[in-house]
Parts: sequence; structure tokens; C-alpha cells
Amino acid sequence: MAVVAVVAIDAALRAPLAAGLPPGLRVRTCRSVDRLNGLLAEALVDAVVLPARGDWLVAVADLRQRFPRIPVFGYGPIRADDGERLAQAEAAGVQDVLVEGVDEPVAGELVGARGASRQRARELADAPRLLRLGEALQRAVWAIALETVGARLTTADLARRIGTSREHLSREFAAGGAPNLKRVIDLARVACAADLLRNPGYAVNVCARILGFAGAGHLAGTARRIAGISSRELGRVGPRGVLQRFLRGRTRSRI
Repeated sequence: MAVVAVVAIDAALRAPLAAGLPPGLRVRTCRSVDRLNGLLAEALVDAVVLPARGDWLVAVADLRQRFPRIPVFGYGPIRADDGERLAQAEAAGVQDVLVEGVDEPVAGELVGARGASRQRARELADAPRLLRLGEALQRAVWAIALETVGARLTTADLARRIGTSREHLSREFAAGGAPNLKRVIDLARVACAADLLRNPGYAVNVCARILGFAGAGHLAGTARRIAGISSRELGRVGPRGVLQRFLRGRTRSRI
């Protein structure tokens, strides 16, 4: 499951933020930027929320340089004469500043709508059509596969989520010329890996660990099967490039 990393911010924001996040996202609290750096190497981070005070833009600049695909939000009190301060935050690459005492009720909605997972979903918005996922069940499976790329999703897991048997799900999913179910699960994971590797701060082995692959070699083999390229090329082509390569004769597997 992807996480929204909240750094050194009290429950006044954490609780409503967690309550308002869309399915597939949860809040992880970090006491410091150092702990945030550890979390970035361990979990699929969808967005970061920092306290908008002191020299916080130094941390923002570092995050934007290493992880440009992960949106950064600020949170703090904003006065009517803080226009210059907000302009500096925007120039530094801050996605938005959540105003203390105002934005808490909609914080989850605001952050969730602009997180990295939503950006990937928009980039792959026409994947259901291109993959011939015309049935509601097929589209639901694709949505779950994108939502759970940070977990080792199996066909049995999907069947439980959908409320059917694994055999029925596999048979129904492949109807109408759609790819094999396992292939689509792998496609979602490799597309996410391609997005992560567009961040200079991620190495292939770290990306593999975050996405639940057995190791860098496992990710490399899956990337070769799904997209016909090495794992080191994933960041260059991005999620859209992975999808395009998948459609060129790599949609079927023997299992």
C-alpha cells in the first residue's frame, strides 16, 4: 500500500488527512527529515507533507532534486501578507500549502488527488481500452492492480477482493482478447517501477524492494518479459513506454 509521509506534524492534521485519503493510501508519520529519507527507501511514498516553517524549503529543494515525481506539500499557518512566502514555496516546487485551521477537513482529498499514484493513473488512463478491458470485472481488476503495486498481489488476492473464485476470475478476465491476468498484474508493477526510476534518488535494487520483488534480478526479469527492456531502461521510457512495449506482442503468458 502506498503511503503519504507526514513529517513532524501533530494530530490536528494527521487524523483528518488519514480519514480523507482515497483507498490504497495511508498516513505514515516521520519525526524528522532523516526518518523520511529512511521511509523513502522502504515504502511506496505517494506524497510528502512538511511543516511550512523555518528553513523547510531547504528540505523541499533536496526532495525535489532526488524525487521529482513525488509531490511535496507544506502545512502551517498562513497570514494575509504571506504572499511572498507562498511564492517562494511555489518556486521551490511545493505542490501546495495546506493552511492550518482551514484546510484540515479537505486535506486528504487535496493530497490524494495530486499524489504520485494519481499521476501514474492519469498517464495510464487509456490502458483499459488498449488492453481490451471492456467488462466491469476487468476494469475493477486493473484498478486494484494499480492501487496495490506496492504489495505482492496474487490472483487469489484479487479473487477475494472481487468476491469470486480464482479460476472464475482468471477465465473471465482473459475474455474478449484481454491479456492474461498475471501478465496485467506484472504490467502494473513494472509501470510503477518505471515511474519510480524516473527519480534520481531511486536505484534499481531499492525500487525492487519497495515494490515487493524478490530482488533486482527479479525486477529485471519481469521488466524483460513485460516490456522487452532492462530494468535500467525503465526510467527512460516511463509508465507509458512500458505499456506501449507491452502491447507489442507481450500480452500473453503460458501461466
